[in-house]
Amino acid sequence: MPAFDIIVVGSGGGLDETNLSGYLVKPCNKSWDDGIMALEAGSGHGALRHIMTRHPDIFGARPVDEDPSKKITPLTVYANVKCFLLTHAHLDHISSLVMAAGALGGSNKRIYGSTQTLKDLETIFSDRVWPRLATYDETNPAFRLFYHALHADGKYKTIFPDIAVRTMTVSHGKNDLGPYESSCFFLKHLPTKHEFLFFGDVEPDSVAVKPRNVTVWRAAAPKIPHDLSAVFIECSYPAGRPDEVLWGHLSPEHLVQEMIALATEVVLVRRSSKGGSKAGASSSRPRKKQKRAPLAPEALHGALAGLKVYIMHCKEDFSTEGPISHVIADQCRERLVPHKLGLELLTADQGMKIGALVCTS
Repeated sequence: MPAFDIIVVGSGGGLDETNLSGYLVKPCNKSWDDGIMALEAGSGHGALRHIMTRHPDIFGARPVDEDPSKKITPLTVYANVKCFLLTHAHLDHISSLVMAAGALGGSNKRIYGSTQTLKDLETIFSDRVWPRLATYDETNPAFRLFYHALHADGKYKTIFPDIAVRTMTVSHGKNDLGPYESSCFFLKHLPTKHEFLFFGDVEPDSVAVKPRNVTVWRAAAPKIPHDLSAVFIECSYPAGRPDEVLWGHLSPEHLVQEMIALATEVVLVRRSSKGGSKAGASSSRPRKKQKRAPLAPEALHGALAGLKVYIMHCKEDFSTEGPISHVIADQCRERLVPHKLGLELLTADQGMKIGALVCTS
């Protein structure tokens, strides 16, 4: 059954400031006019204007004799955004929200993110870097934007009609203050129970001071592919980049290893299920650390069949003829071939409309 519609307003991770992380999401059984959730807010109005010029019907064909006052524009689209969902507060994920905060039309809007993400955003909306345009106090009539913290507590929270989110913490490198945390989200379409998994910036477990990705894979494994058939994950740099200059990101070599880790968890949970245990219950909590023999490579063959993996946040260096994301995607595909995991690897390209992410059942 259909679940979500997504428009990619931006999917890059720099240096191109016209293409930064920003996605518009709605339940596919609803109209765009019924309300929109903004997932990340790097690119916004300006990028959407260029997309709508190239694809004027991206939000659906409009009647030829439609009242001009009802014309869809970037302003009306973002006025119809009901909430923002942020993985972390780096500028390439929040800049359009900051720039537009004082001019957003429509109803009041919540900004959802981890406690730390919202604290970081407060340093922007501080009356120093930018005016104080957001608050936690939803009774204050002087504000239109309201912070609302999400917690990595294993629970789903409804943040939009028919959409609930489960937040998990992931590692995004370290700085002088210590490890830097980002988030990933399981976004569930409540009527169908179908989900997709969306990562903020994330580093490989093999490099992280606090490896956390395997916990995410264990939560995802029982749902693949029937309840969860799409993963959005960054792959910022092309192949060959040394680990010490990944700066909390993935490269093709590490993306492949993370997919192998996911496939391993899928195989283990399926074996556990066949053995009579409750796979969903056992995977909802971290397993005790124990040594185990690695699975034979052939045991992973086809484990991720039915799963689409969209790579994003590729950092443009302006040195390739085509988009750097396509170069990185080809490098990922080449390295995935020998493992025969069965997944389909795609790029989340700016201006793409990803229609009706669906269950495979």
